[in-house]
Amino acid sequence: MFPFDTTKPVVGEASVLINQPSTDIFIFIGERFFENYPKWALEVTQFQPLNGLTVFVGAKAEQLRRDQGQEIKSVFEITEFHPFIKLTFKGLTAPYQNTYYLEPAASGATLLTFSFALLELELFMRPFEKLIRSAIEEGAENTVENIKKLLSDDIEAYHNLGA
Repeated sequence: MFPFDTTKPVVGEASVLINQPSTDIFIFIGERFFENYPKWALEVTQFQPLNGLTVFVGAKAEQLRRDQGQEIKSVFEITEFHPFIKLTFKGLTAPYQNTYYLEPAASGATLLTFSFALLELELFMRPFEKLIRSAIEEGAENTVENIKKLLSDDIEAYHNLGA
């Protein structure tokens, strides 16, 4: 019996408060996911929706990511699409899952929580679990901050057009 459980997920999560209603944020993250995902996932170097730009449960995309100097190609599928609340996709060719969850907060703001789960970790990687978890948590923080900045830039550009 090995002292490591290879099926125990390694999860990182981060939240950020965004001063916009959840409906607007979900349109950006959920409904326009295939257009906007590469904008906030800066490690994605190539991205191709496989079923068009419409987001629905079962829609697939292929991505090429550059993580820690390595290129990793994977196909993922949208597994949950609950407008204005939640979007989840899961790797089909690699064991990961991403979830974006929106909660209305005070004064019309929204709490965006992003989680990334590495669903399996190969046995030889288990001794590095803390290091991997730290990298995943840092990536989750970067993701929510990138989304917040993009949304704030979008609002600013919109207001500048009207001025």
